[in-house]
Amino acid sequence: MQSGRRGGRSGTRVVEQKKLTKGKAALLLVLSAAGAIVSATELHGWHVYLGFAIVGAILLIGFLIWNRES
Repeated sequence: MQSGRRGGRSGTRVVEQKKLTKGKAALLLVLSAAGAIVSATELHGWHVYLGFAIVGAILLIGFLIWNRES
């Protein structure tokens, strides 16, 4: 049973997802690891978690800007 679509893939795609290359994925992994190491070694107490959150937010924003369509 099909879910109400006719003709399979002949319809217009609303959202197209770009593929993340191995180089970009490796760079994001290295940046996240570096941010985690700096946060864990330089910060103490609740500041560690704040550092993790800041690094995560920066990486997310950078990733979204990097992969947007021009």
